[in-house]
Amino acid sequence: MKNPGLTASLRAVALATAFAFSALPLQADELTITHAQGETEIAANPQSVLVFDYAALDMLDALGVKVAGVPGTNMPPFLSQYQGDEYLKIGSLFEPDYEAVAAAGGDLAIVAGRSSTAYEQLAAILPTIDLSNGWDDFEGAVKRNSQIIGEIFGKQAEVETMIADFDASVAEFQAAAPELGNVLIVLTNGGKVTAYGPGSRFGLIHDTLGLEPAVADVEAATHGEAVSFEFLLETNPDWMIVIDRDAATGEATGAAEQVLDNELVHQTKAWQNEQIVYVDPVRWYIVNGGLRNLQIMVDDLKAAMLP
Repeated sequence: MKNPGLTASLRAVALATAFAFSALPLQADELTITHAQGETEIAANPQSVLVFDYAALDMLDALGVKVAGVPGTNMPPFLSQYQGDEYLKIGSLFEPDYEAVAAAGGDLAIVAGRSSTAYEQLAAILPTIDLSNGWDDFEGAVKRNSQIIGEIFGKQAEVETMIADFDASVAEFQAAAPELGNVLIVLTNGGKVTAYGPGSRFGLIHDTLGLEPAVADVEAATHGEAVSFEFLLETNPDWMIVIDRDAATGEATGAAEQVLDNELVHQTKAWQNEQIVYVDPVRWYIVNGGLRNLQIMVDDLKAAMLP
């Protein structure tokens, strides 16, 4: 596959670099990392790391691992320190700047989710791993990807401590879940409402935390199932957990509250009992992964829902 982002000269550099890596014998301080798109041999504790995924960046930040390059757009507020000029800007969440990557000459690139389609092109330039999270076992994927980061940077003990803390928080939530009633997950976007259920990109609410879904057969797809306000009233959930996509992407602030403020939603149990939870849209929609981020997502829900 040709890469339109590379000039002919850069493609030659990329191919030469790829050949050089393939020709090197595996040394004692090298690791073979199994990830979402195969296996990659990398040097242990790489010094120059280019990150195209904010969940991975948040995890690296939590472990105190320095990075050299980050996306230049849509940086979450809690990672705003990476907007500084000391960090190379290597493209967007979706599209790497291949010329900048080739010029940087990094030791490792990390892609996931939105940037995962760039894996092959990046892997031709420098060692690359894909830390995408599958929705069918989201919690397990987040843990495994965190352990991969721990292995690469010699931070295994720190990761296992984080996993133990997360498991304790989940156990607390699961113990309380049977008494909370049912939940409908909704995402608002441009005045429209989409519902999500178990197995979806937000399905950890049901799959991991044990909260009963208000509707069992909501389409388990990345982009959910479009629903009407009449559907919300007919479903009449005890709780609504709301992700405001417009706020996540910076297109509007408080749009979800305006969308749901109508006569039909006012008749639901969730509205009347003040049990509509507006979660942090950046953490849930933009980042939606990374062990530290996931811990904060669960902690925020605990604060909003548990007695």
